[in-house]
Amino acid sequence: MTLGTTDREIIRALQGGLPLVPAPYKAVAETLGLSEARLVQRLAAMKETGVIRRIAAAPNHYRLGMIENGMTVWDVEDDRIAELGAQIGALSFVTHCYERPRAPPDWPFNLFAMVHGSDKNEIAAKRAEIRTILGAASRADDMLVSTRILKKTGLRLGQKR
Repeated sequence: MTLGTTDREIIRALQGGLPLVPAPYKAVAETLGLSEARLVQRLAAMKETGVIRRIAAAPNHYRLGMIENGMTVWDVEDDRIAELGAQIGALSFVTHCYERPRAPPDWPFNLFAMVHGSDKNEIAAKRAEIRTILGAASRADDMLVSTRILKKTGLRLGQKR
């Protein structure tokens, strides 16, 4: 799908988040010269076509006390990765879960799942829970633990040229 000018402007207006006002969609619509109904209709259409996945709150997990982060990585049987990835992605403590290609011989892992916790023991326990679910379907695993944040934003559309 090719984005029209209006949809691009809507995405640019919302990519930094909704304004913290009583009627955020109305406020955004007014800045774009649209009615609130038109803005909501365009957002629904972009969601339906897959241009946007969702509009959701994105809490700062550090401010919530979740200061330890671990990207768990797994070498999962290829014929079971869709089934098992769906199970792992549905866990309440997994914030990101996806399949990535292996890079043998150094990197045998194809399933990635990010977990957060208040300390190293908590993220280790969450990794152990994932290991139990995957069972024998996982031949190896590891966890990459964050040491600092370099970037914490989603995709941003550039400004008009």
